[in-house]
Amino acid sequence: MRFSTDSTTINCPYCGEDFELVIDTGEEEQHYIEDCYVCCQPIHLSVWLAGEEPLVVARHENEC
Repeated sequence: MRFSTDSTTINCPYCGEDFELVIDTGEEEQHYIEDCYVCCQPIHLSVWLAGEEPLVVARHENEC
């Protein structure tokens, strides 16, 4: 079994800092929570792998 990843840069919806997000490319659609590496707030992530670049939506807890 091969494990494949991609990466993209996202903005934290809490503190606004940019950080690199590593994405598992084994699933075309993903929804999960990951803490910001800067402010440690929970970011709700939705990831779609439909084209060349992954589409990532990072949302604040109150936007879900």
